[in-house]
Amino acid sequence: MADIIVLDDVIDAGVVIKRILERKGHHVTVFTEEEDALTHVAKKKPALAILDMKLKKLSGVEVLEEIKKRSPLTRVIMLTGYPTLETARESVRLGACEYCVKPIDKDELERKVEESLAAPENG
Repeated sequence: MADIIVLDDVIDAGVVIKRILERKGHHVTVFTEEEDALTHVAKKKPALAILDMKLKKLSGVEVLEEIKKRSPLTRVIMLTGYPTLETARESVRLGACEYCVKPIDKDELERKVEESLAAPENG
């Protein structure tokens, strides 16, 4: 299965996602610090990154941009507790393939992860 990272400023939120996806056979690494996640992306080139919009130092959109520079083939799903059309559009414009609203729905997350990993390259 896939190598996935989760970046959320709340460790518990990341751990919940990790548990859901590990049950599906994925290898999941959780980060709460943006720079740690970006360093990991540059070295390991994960198949998928799941990013919260609200982080400690950067926005999820800023991290998305940086991930696409360091690992263009890494798919990205954005998470937010405060969905707006503007953030959704900006995320997709910058290369996110999906968007999930918190609180996370387990079935929706599993479906979007599967669809994101199965999607043809967009590049």
